[in-house]
Amino acid sequence: MSESIKVICRVRPLNEQEKANDSKFVVSFPGDGNTTVSLGGKNFSFDHVVQPKASQLEVYEVVAKPIVADVLNGYNGTIFAYGQTSSGKTFTMEGILGDPVFQGVIPRIVHDIFNHIYQMDENLEFHIKVSYFEIYMEKIRDLLDVSKTNLPVHEDKDRVPYVKGVTEKFVATPEEVFDAIDEGKANRHVAVTNMNEHSSRSHSVFMINVRQENLETQKKLHGKLYLVDLAGSEKVAKTGAEGTVLDEAKNINKSLSALGNVINALVEGSSHVPYRDSKLTRILQESLGGNARTTMVICCSPAGYNDAETKSTLMFGMRAKTIKNMVTVNEELTADEWRRRYEREREKVRKLRNILSHLESELKHWRAGETVSQADWFTENQYAGALDDTRDSTTTSSFPSTPMLDSVTTSTPRSAALTNASPAKNVGGVQLQLLYQQLDDRDDEINKQAQTVARLRQQIEEQDVVKNSLCTECERQLEEITTLQAECLLNKDEVKEVLQALEELAMNYDQKAQEMDAISKELEEAQESFLLQTRLIHSKDGELSQLKDTHQNQKKKYTEMTSSLLKDLIDVGECLSDQIMTLSVGSERLDEFTVVRLYVSKIKTEVKLLHSRVRQLEEERVQRVQLMRKSDDESKDLRTRLHAFEVKVSTLSDKIDESESRKRQLQETVDSLNAELAKLRANEQFITGSGQQNEQILAGQSAIRAKLDEEFKRQSEYYAAQVKSLRDELDEKQKKLEEYKDKANNFKFQSEKSQEEVEQLRERLATKTKLLGTFEKTAEKREQARKDLRGSEETVNKELQTLHNLRRLFIEELNSRVKKSANGVNELTVAEKNTGKPEGDNMASQQQNVSKSLFMDDDDDEPGQAGSLAQREKSALLEEELDKLNKMRRQLLRDNAELRCELSKVEKRLECTLERVRSLELSLKEAKEGAMRDRKRYQVEVERIKEVVRQRNITGRRGQSQIAKPIRAGHAPVSTTGGSGTAVTRPDIPGSS
Repeated sequence: MSESIKVICRVRPLNEQEKANDSKFVVSFPGDGNTTVSLGGKNFSFDHVVQPKASQLEVYEVVAKPIVADVLNGYNGTIFAYGQTSSGKTFTMEGILGDPVFQGVIPRIVHDIFNHIYQMDENLEFHIKVSYFEIYMEKIRDLLDVSKTNLPVHEDKDRVPYVKGVTEKFVATPEEVFDAIDEGKANRHVAVTNMNEHSSRSHSVFMINVRQENLETQKKLHGKLYLVDLAGSEKVAKTGAEGTVLDEAKNINKSLSALGNVINALVEGSSHVPYRDSKLTRILQESLGGNARTTMVICCSPAGYNDAETKSTLMFGMRAKTIKNMVTVNEELTADEWRRRYEREREKVRKLRNILSHLESELKHWRAGETVSQADWFTENQYAGALDDTRDSTTTSSFPSTPMLDSVTTSTPRSAALTNASPAKNVGGVQLQLLYQQLDDRDDEINKQAQTVARLRQQIEEQDVVKNSLCTECERQLEEITTLQAECLLNKDEVKEVLQALEELAMNYDQKAQEMDAISKELEEAQESFLLQTRLIHSKDGELSQLKDTHQNQKKKYTEMTSSLLKDLIDVGECLSDQIMTLSVGSERLDEFTVVRLYVSKIKTEVKLLHSRVRQLEEERVQRVQLMRKSDDESKDLRTRLHAFEVKVSTLSDKIDESESRKRQLQETVDSLNAELAKLRANEQFITGSGQQNEQILAGQSAIRAKLDEEFKRQSEYYAAQVKSLRDELDEKQKKLEEYKDKANNFKFQSEKSQEEVEQLRERLATKTKLLGTFEKTAEKREQARKDLRGSEETVNKELQTLHNLRRLFIEELNSRVKKSANGVNELTVAEKNTGKPEGDNMASQQQNVSKSLFMDDDDDEPGQAGSLAQREKSALLEEELDKLNKMRRQLLRDNAELRCELSKVEKRLECTLERVRSLELSLKEAKEGAMRDRKRYQVEVERIKEVVRQRNITGRRGQSQIAKPIRAGHAPVSTTGGSGTAVTRPDIPGSS
């Protein structure tokens, strides 16, 4: 059932401040004045207008009374007040509790609900729960349990928002409800502004949950009533808000702006309504476009000073009037009711199937070309009669007609409201549900964190209270001690007290001297151990410097040897290149190659040995560095102990000086008293020697003196015992105070030390990270150079292989031609012997034939001169290529050697850096573990203190489970027990029936 929001406009009278400022009454009421408000020549129409002279009872009759019966019949209801600050919202909703004339909507509606219950059928049983919370600084705070400070908003299975974890109290009488309201009002945030002395700084929500059960039919209904008192919108220029009040005003205006955006979206029919922009709009989601009967009270100020704010409020109410809510009954059907509904729907489906089969048969006859008699036609009247039968069966099998069953066919009220408000939300519903679930989980986490923070703050405050009480107690005791000491000083007979004090001071002095000797011995032992540690550190430093020197010498030797080896390798390469250029083949070259290979392998083994030696030295250096760090830590511990001993020695020396000064003062007083005693004795002797006439006087004086001595002795013993007990207490408290001071100094020193170490570790870590970045860059460059070197080596190897192949082919061809030339010479000698030519001619022709045969081509048909020229050109080209390749090879060998040297250096630096980073990480990890241990210890101590305070300040009601209090309708109780445990009667409020 669709209903519009009911908007009531209430205009308050001018207050005293506005009258003092001569503000004009700018609002008028045209017509009968009950539905229209005029401001600035523009009329605004509402469901009802409450004029300034109207009473609180008239406001209740118009605003809230119709909703009471709806809530008891299973509907949801909402009443909230909207307007600027100091416009009368809180007075409208709450008024003055307990005043029959000026109480507001909330107390009147509470009485009215219970009066309706008392007048209903006796078979009905009601369970009423109330909850009271506020939205302060965009955080939901439970006003009935202030420990719950940031409660989340979740949705139930029907997608209805609710506040998770809020306190719900079962109530059975109006007095219990008022007790809950008083408890919540005491915890609500209120501040003073320029416009209002009691300005609400939060939106308060008072929720009444009514659950009804019919004991005969087992029918269950439940309704919720939200009574919302919104905080007023503010202008900082008018309210003069500063500091925390200004932050509160920002959050109030933000939530009210979100409420206006929601109303605008609902009025415009937007596909997306921004309910999640604020906690306020999430809670009022059912009241704005959902399943609730909503009444909005817009409170306005008639003063001309607030003209703009009043106009904005009236326009807000005009927009809110157009919002439609889908109102349905919240009922829980029993199994029998569901069964009856199922039978009814099944009967309806059966009749509709019969109608369908009759129509299909008639249609088949017509399609087959047959004619159907008019008596067999299925007419509209028959169809309507069948539907009427189904409707009759529906109405006869329905429940008794009550206002709560008008829309019983709607299965899920929330789905209808959502379908009307935003039909496009069905797309991607599963994803939205998952996102909402994630949001709820995050809200739970935030709530838990906020609750822990609030709990810790409360614990700190409680500890501060305990500490302040202890300080006041200590000051009071000190004052008592000072008064007692003053009384003791004012006592006439101080001689024996002074003597006893001197004895006690002497004993204390001896004890302090013994303690001082013991502490000095401990200090000497600590100094000796410190000197031993410093000597060990110096010896370790010397060993470390020696190891560094040896490491540097080994490094220099290593570099010299590697450079000499590289030079030898370069020379060997040059020799090899020169030998290749000669192009001579023989067994001696092979021997030289083998010797060079052996020499190179020997060099490689020496280089490996040197590299392993360098690694060993590096490991030893790392071990020495670790030992040095350990010794540094031990020295730091010794320094801390030495500092603690020095502080203790300084305090003891101060105490000794004080005791010496006090002893000196007491000695002076004893000397003066002894002088006075000597004078008195001399006077006594003079009086005794004056004559016998004074014997009787002396006898009486001696008796009086004996009595006075006994009384003095008794009083002195009594005062001495009191002074001794007081001094013992003072000494104990002084010792405790000194112990606390020593602990505080130690803690302060240790915290400063740990802070300095952490800062140093952070600086070292930053520098090492920078160095590590540079080393990574150099490593990348080195890797790139390696890749380039590998590519160049591969190309050089390929060129050398081709040269070796050419050389081998050239040598084979040369050998074959030499053999041919030798055979030709032999044949010529044989021929000359046969012909008989001279020897000179034979030698010349022999040389020519040899030269020709050496430089002839394979083809015997070509001339000899052409073959020799081609061979010369080919050999020249080969020699040039060979020279170029040898030069390139030498350059590559040099580059390779330099890169290997640089690579080894960079690898060493990188290893050192990595080792340093590891050590820093270990130290940082140890520091973190120590911090975690301290934190756990602190948390354990905090939990212990919290448990002690909780056991001390525990209340009877908190933490106990709520017991349901059923209310039987039909009769009112004669007397009820209120929240305070006293029996009170239910008052009869005028106009609340």
